[in-house]
Order: sequence, then structure tokens, then C-alpha cells
Amino acid sequence: MSPIPATELAARLGRWSAGRGPLYLLLAARLRALIDDGELPPGTGLPTDRALAVALSAGRTTVVAAYDLLRDEGRLLRRQGSGTWVAGAAPAQASTAEPTTSPVFLHLLDQPDHVTQFACAGPLTPPAALRAAYRRALDDVGDGLGYHPAGHPRLRRALAGRYGASPGEFLVTTGGQQALSLLTRALTAPGDEVVVQAPTYPGMLEVLREHAAVAVPVPADGSGFAAALALRPAFGYLIAACHNPTGRHLAEPRRREIVAAALREDVPLVVDDVLAELAFDGPLSVMKGVIVVGSLSKVVWGGLRVGWVHAPAPLINRLARLKAVHDLGSGVLDQLAASHLVGDLTALAAARALSLRRRHDHLCAELRERLPSWTFEAASGGQTLWVRLPYGDAAAYAQAALRHGVAVLPGGQLDPTGGSHDRLRLPFVASPADITAAVLALAQAWQGYSGERVPVPLPAIAV
Repeated sequence: MSPIPATELAARLGRWSAGRGPLYLLLAARLRALIDDGELPPGTGLPTDRALAVALSAGRTTVVAAYDLLRDEGRLLRRQGSGTWVAGAAPAQASTAEPTTSPVFLHLLDQPDHVTQFACAGPLTPPAALRAAYRRALDDVGDGLGYHPAGHPRLRRALAGRYGASPGEFLVTTGGQQALSLLTRALTAPGDEVVVQAPTYPGMLEVLREHAAVAVPVPADGSGFAAALALRPAFGYLIAACHNPTGRHLAEPRRREIVAAALREDVPLVVDDVLAELAFDGPLSVMKGVIVVGSLSKVVWGGLRVGWVHAPAPLINRLARLKAVHDLGSGVLDQLAASHLVGDLTALAAARALSLRRRHDHLCAELRERLPSWTFEAASGGQTLWVRLPYGDAAAYAQAALRHGVAVLPGGQLDPTGGSHDRLRLPFVASPADITAAVLALAQAWQGYSGERVPVPLPAIAV
């Protein structure tokens, strides 16, 4: 088996250069952690010094020094003409070793000192309504075991009232991420195919990898989605409104086409509506006959780990059994607070969308002024812009940006086709002053970026 690709290893290394001290020591420390944690098992072949240096936008001497240090520690083996591999197996054995896949989530959520978080998107400050909701929730806590695998009855009733459905059609989850994980576990077996947009929400790609499901990508604008459903995948995963990462909406005719195909082919269609409330021009029409995933994390606060699945009651009952095995049910106090917030969700979402629109416009203006060679299409809602670099590799540039104190998410980590290497996902959730400071740092990193300057074709942006 060939060595692990340099771009893949760079993604696993994450924010390796965010600390203090010589770069080669920081790189060696991160490689050491991957080896010791088993993410780079014995026999795994590593990229050449030169290839990894290019992927990390670092000097070759940095990589050589890090490799040599780990060789001296006995963690790596290096031979002239034979390459570099993790100690514990001979090169011949390394050819059969299967490297593990490291999730990008830990790199997104981890916030090292001295680094501005410009990779993960979500409200940075809880609203006053959240504190008020928790105060009310404390008065609502009653007696009993407190285990509600399907969700606290009060929250399920609140959700049913908001969406005009039965409480039995809702499962409360620990955030939207758990909802996606439970659905994937219920609907797939290892090797099953799932239709997704490319690019798409990286957390869903992590879930598919975790469950050994195969992502079948179609363009982000939904073209080809209906045709892919005709091949009878395990399910389809669609972000129709405020698409993550492009911030665009699916056209209404395309939405109807995809739903009709799912119903005709009897293929479950999971619609991720976690961001749907954040459309700049008001909410879009609700898609009927689909499985909907929702959450309060983007409208209220990520620390409020409350999400839900809206689906037919038989599927909800099945998911509740899976959740009972998983955690016996989400926290009661969180759910009681959420039950109060759901009643005010329209007003909360409208205020959040207005704030995001202003910050979106500010980020667009800053990018046009300070990085005019970068191109993008304005978002219609959500929290992120999908930006194209005029040359080079976004993963390598992300390493350069990190050394200027800003963490950004390269597009390759959101694209199951293996493409989008010229893209960055940039959020507009921070204050205008923080956005300005981040763009200034990105511009400084771009000025010093020494990536391979290969012109990139500029076709129309997929939305």
C-alpha cells in the first residue's frame, strides 16, 4: 500500500503549529500523539519530506527534523530509498496496513491558546433568553427517574405544537449531531450507500465513515440527486436551506423533484434543517414527506445540546430504542429549558438571522477590500461563505493561516469527491471587529503563502 497521502496526513495533524516553540518540535509532538493514540498504526507509510512540507506550507527542514526526532525516539523508521513508516512493522508489512481515519471534528472544536476560531460556526454568546429559560426550567423539574429516551414529554409537545404534528413523531436528541448518528445507525449497514451533496456538512461525512457507509456525492445544487435516489441507496441526506458550507438555498422546483423521487423510490430522505431558520429573507416552505433533523445549537447556542428528529412514529420508536442504549435520554434540565425556547423560536431565529446578515455583509466587504483575488458568492442565509482561492491548495494555506493565529477550514474536508481543494469555508458569526481582525490575519498569511502557484480554473460555483 502506498504511503498515506500528504494532504490526508495534514488534515489529521490539524492545528499542529498553533503552540509555542520551534515548528519542528510542534510537528513532532502532533505526530507523536497520532502514533501513540493508534491513529497512525505500526507499519503506516508516511509521505516524503518534500510532499508533507508542501501540504503543511512549511519548510522541508521542519519535516526532516521532526521525522528524525521521532526516529531517534524509536517511533519512526527511516531508510534511504525506502521511505518513512511508523515503527513496529517492516516496510513489507506496512503495505497491508490500513490507516485509520481521523475525524476533523476534534480539530474544529479544539481551541488552542493564541488562535482565533475561524473554522467552527455557531453562536459565540448565549442569548439572555437562554438564561431565563434555565431559570424557568429549574422550577419545572419534578420527581421521577428523569430518564426519557424519546425525549421529555413537555419538549415533545412543544415541538409538535410548533410544527403541527403529533408528539409521537419527535425524538429529542443530544444535538443535531446525535440525530444524524442515530439515523445512520438505524438506516444503514456497513457498505450501504448514502446520497449526499458535495460539498456538505463535515459532521455528516464523519458519521458515514464511523458507520462504514459509502457517500455517493452529487452537486450541491441538488442536480443528479433525484437520479441517484433511483439507484436505491440506504437514504439521502440533503441540506436544502442555508446549505453548509455555501449558504445557498435549493430552488423550489429542485426540492419538489427530490422529494417526489424519494417517495417514488421509497428511499428515506433525511433533510438537515439545523440552519433553515437562519434564512436572510425569512423561512422557506417546509418539505413534506421527509425525515427532518432540527436543533437549537445554531439559533440559540451550541452548548445547549438539544436537537430532534421529526419522522413517522414507527421510526421514532426505533430510534428511541437505539438512544436508550446510547445514553438513556438527554438531560432533563436542558430539555425543559428548550421547551420554553421553542415557543419563542420564531423571534429568536429572526433576531439571529438579522445579526448574521449584517456580519455576512461585513465579511464580504472585508474580503473584497483586503483579498480581492479571492472569489465567492454571497450567502442566502446560514453562517458561512464558500470562498475560492485563485491558486494553491487550501489545506496548505490553512497551515500558513494557523501560523498567523487564525484557524480556517479547508474545503477538502467537506467534499466527499476529494475535490474543493481550492476552497475555504469562512464563518461570519464573530463580531465585526473580530471579523476584521481575522481577515487582516488571513491577508497577511496570503501575502506570505509560498504554495505551488498553479492557476486554478474558475467554473461557476456549485450552489
